[in-house]
Amino acid sequence: MSASLIVTSGSATHVGSRRTLNEDSLLASAPVFLVADGMGGHEAGERASAAALAEFERYSGRESLVLDDVRAAVSSARFAVDDISVSTTGRAGTTLSGVVLASVDGTGYWLVLNIGDSRTYRLSDGELEQISVDHSVVQELVESGELTAAEAATDHRRNIITRAIGGGSTGEADYWMFPADLGDRILICSDGLCSELSDGHIRDVLSLETDPQSAANVLVADAVSAGGRDNVTAVIVDAISVASHPGRPVETDVPDIADTRPREAAGGVRP
Repeated sequence: MSASLIVTSGSATHVGSRRTLNEDSLLASAPVFLVADGMGGHEAGERASAAALAEFERYSGRESLVLDDVRAAVSSARFAVDDISVSTTGRAGTTLSGVVLASVDGTGYWLVLNIGDSRTYRLSDGELEQISVDHSVVQELVESGELTAAEAATDHRRNIITRAIGGGSTGEADYWMFPADLGDRILICSDGLCSELSDGHIRDVLSLETDPQSAANVLVADAVSAGGRDNVTAVIVDAISVASHPGRPVETDVPDIADTRPREAAGGVRP
């Protein structure tokens, strides 16, 4: 039986213009595509992001995953990151965002997960949509109407996250699951990319650069050129073959739009 969702991908990362250490980590090996942005200083962040992704690496090579696989990996990642905090002077933590390939009754699905303020987007039919919802103080203020999206982009609290893996947080990850369409392009990135580039710029690059590796290279280079105030990472995943059963209802316990409240402070402020 052929896979229900076949993809091609590209990825790039850069330390940025102001940092000496790249605390971002990425995993781009089907069926798992993730970005983790570490925090904690003194190499704790670098170790935390790498440790979190290591818990997903064992799934590389499988055709698809189910939600229980992903939840188990997230749980293991928490233990791994907490162990780093015990062995260091800092409070190691990391964000985690991305997509895994899933299959329901032979239909190809995207299963998106997120915790923190790294992001997952989808470009479909020329429209760019942010799938994940930031776990951050400014996002809460936007949702409450106290800030506009434009104000949030420059607010001094924009680096304070409210959920993480480690960093003193016990907040849960959010999950979304939706059918994949042929031609879908998924972008997963650390906040070092989306804080430097507008959604319009991101959409234009994703639309013009047809090769996923070229698109990842251009986005990261553009973010560094725009300021590069943080580490910058991008993973791009393109759906090149999708099996589907039109009109066939699919039941799943993962909602299309996840409830992202209540939130609690993660005890983490990005440096």
